[in-house]
Amino acid sequence: MTASSETKTLPNGQDVESAIAEGKRAYELDRQHVFHSWSAQAALKPMTVLAAEGSYVWDGDGNKLLDFSGQLVFTNIGHQHPKVVAAIAEQAAKLCTIAPQHVNAARSEAAHLIAERTPGDLNHVFFTNGGADAVEHAVRMARLHTGRYKVLSRYRSYHGGTDTAINLTGDPRRYPNDYASAGVVHFNGPFLYRSSFYAEDEQQESERALEYLERLIQHEGPSSFAAIILESVPGTAGIMVAPPGYMAGVRAICDKYGIVMIADEVMAGFGRTGKWFAIEHFDVIPDLLTFAKGVTSGYVPLGGVAISDAIYQTFAERAYPGGLTYSGHPLACAAAVATITAMADEGMVDNAARIGDDVLGPGLHKLAAQHPSVGEVRGLGVFWAIELVANQQTREPLAPYGGSSPAMAEVLAACKANGLLPFANFNRIHAVPPCNVSDAEVNEGLQMLDAALTIADKHVTG
Repeated sequence: MTASSETKTLPNGQDVESAIAEGKRAYELDRQHVFHSWSAQAALKPMTVLAAEGSYVWDGDGNKLLDFSGQLVFTNIGHQHPKVVAAIAEQAAKLCTIAPQHVNAARSEAAHLIAERTPGDLNHVFFTNGGADAVEHAVRMARLHTGRYKVLSRYRSYHGGTDTAINLTGDPRRYPNDYASAGVVHFNGPFLYRSSFYAEDEQQESERALEYLERLIQHEGPSSFAAIILESVPGTAGIMVAPPGYMAGVRAICDKYGIVMIADEVMAGFGRTGKWFAIEHFDVIPDLLTFAKGVTSGYVPLGGVAISDAIYQTFAERAYPGGLTYSGHPLACAAAVATITAMADEGMVDNAARIGDDVLGPGLHKLAAQHPSVGEVRGLGVFWAIELVANQQTREPLAPYGGSSPAMAEVLAACKANGLLPFANFNRIHAVPPCNVSDAEVNEGLQMLDAALTIADKHVTG
């Protein structure tokens, strides 16, 4: 059933029929001219979006879908939040753009609000256009600060699509771009469900992962490492929350060998895990912290690096050799100010924590107990992964690592047919609604997932 049979207008006030016609033209032009990321172009059939509001989007046929994807896990305050939309318009009327060497009020206020929320002494902010270039600059700062080059990054991670960031990435998207010349050393991080350390519990997983990491550093040469970069909670790779003691152990190893610790909060930051920054769950203070996505809820592109006092001092009297034309762009920073203010005023971070503890987490665990296709559910706040398997005993994934499968395609098609737009990667569905999602919307999404998982159950072999 399309929206045209239910209502005559979309949330933005546009007539449904005219919007559908406009969407068809947009699709035709897209396929003629738009080159999509991470895709084989000829085979691609992208979904058209006509409108969005709150926790919902409307597709090219006018169907209303509950957005459990966060798009690419960035709409932390939902779609079209009126306060942020108004702030962007107000800033556009006041000052659309200005070069980054000049002070602008939106950037100053955004930096202030971010520094208020970052842990420890991360009191200075370098603004970028997004998460990948935030990672690029964090690594550059670490290398200049230490005078070293190599960087440690875990397998099952994602840090961005630019040159250094994609080489840091620990998933298969790195392979075609990796020439082993970026100074990156990858390592296995803790992931008990698919443990690389033959661990039987979280304590063993943490201890063995830390022992392995330190031995690797010793074998590679401790004095050669500038930094270690870790997603505070890995996102695209599977939302694997580190076991107790692991992040503190990494911090201790960094201190022991003079290695800069970079927390990548591009996806996990700004309320997604039920805290402003996911690193807060572990009582650890990094030396650098990268962010993007949720800082503006994706309304205008913005990223950045929060910098410790020690690293700031490296560049107090020495020029930092890096910059961007749009660093601290007024429209983006105004969106950040409005987003952070709305999140604080409306209690969105606390809501995300409550939803995870009381509604989404328990609901997903209930589904796991009912469906033999679910190997594990894991997460925090509004940041959860559902690991789908063909066999719970062998943990054979429903799709291979680095790919998809007909079974997963069926499950995702069932999600959409039921009115749910999920985030998916390999054999996983991620449930990542906005931080201000309601209990009713989460329960609606859980019912849709329940129906879709019956399709996955048909592919279980044992």
